[in-house]
Amino acid sequence: MFKNLHIKDYDFKLIFVIIAINTLGILAINSANPSNVPKQIVGSIFGLFLMVLVSLFDYSLFLKFYWLWYFVDFALLLLVEFAGKNAGGAQRWFEIAGIRFQPSETAKILLIIFFAQFIMKYREKVNTFRFLISFMLLAAVPLFLIFSQPDMSTTIVITVTICSILLVAGLSWKIIIGAFAVFIPSLIIFLSIVLKEGQDLINSYQRKRILSFIYPEKYVDDAYQQTNSVIAIGSGQVWGKGYNTNVISSLKNGNFIIAPDTDFIFSVIGEELGFMGCIFVIFLLFFIVFECFLIARRARDIAGRVIACAMGTLIGIQTFFNIGVTTFILPNTGLPLPFVSYGLTSLVSLYIGMGFVINIRFRSGAGSERKEGIQL
Repeated sequence: MFKNLHIKDYDFKLIFVIIAINTLGILAINSANPSNVPKQIVGSIFGLFLMVLVSLFDYSLFLKFYWLWYFVDFALLLLVEFAGKNAGGAQRWFEIAGIRFQPSETAKILLIIFFAQFIMKYREKVNTFRFLISFMLLAAVPLFLIFSQPDMSTTIVITVTICSILLVAGLSWKIIIGAFAVFIPSLIIFLSIVLKEGQDLINSYQRKRILSFIYPEKYVDDAYQQTNSVIAIGSGQVWGKGYNTNVISSLKNGNFIIAPDTDFIFSVIGEELGFMGCIFVIFLLFFIVFECFLIARRARDIAGRVIACAMGTLIGIQTFFNIGVTTFILPNTGLPLPFVSYGLTSLVSLYIGMGFVINIRFRSGAGSERKEGIQL
């Protein structure tokens, strides 16, 4: 199992940074909602164990069962449709032994693993019509199930991640330009339809989130969450009000920040640790993303490059969306901040995904195959 491997290729610094950002997240959760800290600690330990375990076995062994991962993903998403719990107007979870499980989070990782091997197997046919149709149909099934929960934000994140997979696979720039030529007008038409009264493409609360972003002064109640988030972050100034502050002016302590331990945990960090704390969080997450891309460049095969690039894209785009929402530069969505927000399914899934990335780095020097696709 460890033939031709060298300990110098094991990415200890990446593990250290992941543990650091996760620890910072636990501290922020303790300030926002202390009752969730024990679960998050258990999830962190379990996720760390799985990450190390996955990193030790050759990732090609996992890829051999790629169709199994796809059907497991499909089964879990289908289970939500029939046995999921409804909360806040969305049916995205079901419970296992009293713990909420969100299959859309595991779908992110399972689809990356599936498409990595799918690309590996059909890499010579990436730019053929038959391959692209097959690829899009395979992606459309889980994306439709996630979108119907409804979970538009996760659908967008997974779509962007899947697009990055095609880019790494060597998709022709002619096809990419053609896709953008179709996508941009389609997006404009879609937005013009969903902003009208009586449309049924998206739910009313999703429509209000978009409208409250465009016209916050007209939709004050719907913009309330993001408005208070911006105030909280700004009030922290450079160094913040102090960790777990008890000052009377704290928006967190006054319960003005909704979901402070999940979607809006960055608001708590901004208020208590200030601009410097925010920059530190962004730096740690940027390091993880950048390291993923560096590992992709050293990967021994195209499947490794796909996994590492897709994980970097996933963490990067999810970070951008979460912070974009809390700073009111994007419409409100329900995406967690990677390794920071409370949420066991998201946390453990990300740990597993990073286990594959570390695995790829560990085995980058143990033989190689002819590399195809774009050079990073």
